Amino acid sequence: MLQNLVIYQKTYDLLLWLYPVVNKFPKSQRFVLGQHIENKALDLLQLLIRAQAAMDKKTYLRGISIALDELRTLVRLAKDLKFMQLKQYEQAADRLNEIAKLLCGLMKRFIPEYTESAYQKQG
Repeated sequence: MLQNLVIYQKTYDLLLWLYPVVNKFPKSQRFVLGQHIENKALDLLQLLIRAQAAMDKKTYLRGISIALDELRTLVRLAKDLKFMQLKQYEQAADRLNEIAKLLCGLMKRFIPEYTESAYQKQG
């Protein structure tokens, strides 16, 4: 059932896309920043799996939002440090934005008090 969730599939596809990109980071960074990027993307996928199984999805959805923001920051850092080409960064940003939109829809569905501006003030 989880595989039918679009956000799960988009996150899984992001992971498949990220691994070869990170593998081309300079050797000194593959096991530092590259590892953090891979781990954060895996965390995102794991949180989605846990959210799917949870009765109360609120906590997991907020955790997914935080993990997504952290992943965005790490990817941006990789681009700014020139470990990632601009085109690769743009592709990553597009994928991350798509996941963020899907997450926003889930949060509106499962967190009645959720509004984007109210959530940003809490976070």
